[in-house]
Amino acid sequence: MMHTDFQQFQRSFGRHLRDPHHAPRPAGLSSRGCAVYQELVFSNLCGFLDACFPVSRSLLGEVRWRRLNRTFLRDWPQHSPWFRDIPQAFTRYLAEGTIAQPLPRWLTDLAHYEWTELVVDTLDCTGPQADPDGDLMQGHVLVNPAMRLVRYDWPVHLIGADYRPRRPQPTALAVYRGRDLTIRFTELNPLTLRLLTLLRQPGTSCHSAVTQLATETDYPAAQLLAHAAPLLRTLCDQEILLGVMP
Repeated sequence: MMHTDFQQFQRSFGRHLRDPHHAPRPAGLSSRGCAVYQELVFSNLCGFLDACFPVSRSLLGEVRWRRLNRTFLRDWPQHSPWFRDIPQAFTRYLAEGTIAQPLPRWLTDLAHYEWTELVVDTLDCTGPQADPDGDLMQGHVLVNPAMRLVRYDWPVHLIGADYRPRRPQPTALAVYRGRDLTIRFTELNPLTLRLLTLLRQPGTSCHSAVTQLATETDYPAAQLLAHAAPLLRTLCDQEILLGVMP
């Protein structure tokens, strides 16, 4: 019975911390003590959100940003015990939650892009050594494992203090970590995006990927193959491709 009572107390206390104006304070707790916990919980949450979404925060403005943080804490269930999962939950809240305050239409995509940068920065991945000077067309290339390919309705990589788009502009990006550990992005056209997707499939050579791409798009295979070599070299120079695997 005591175990059940304690669980009920925890749930009641958690509801009060998330929504002190509507969830009653558990019996036996002082309002002053609860206020301290409320501030600690909200401050910790804001710390993780501020660190991951600096552009979103600056463009939304401090008052609106804090109001959004508050409703996220109140309305969106947190199932993970890991602090590192808070930013991902926030992107899901923006995409799926019921949010009363009006927000810029591009904010959901922008926040997801900022979160993707964090994901790439913290990926724990090591791949085999690859020769960056090898024959990219004939060999099996290593696609940078510290990379995410993402597509958005808005040009998120351009949004900032001096540019806030009024109309959607479909955008595809490679967001990746370079050898120097910096986070980079490259805008991709649809053909390059599809090519990289194909090259990620195990055992796929560049030649076979380009040939399949020609079949899918009805482009002449010879024309695509002729343009593929310089494109692959550019992708390798950018470190989106890391070279030919031995």
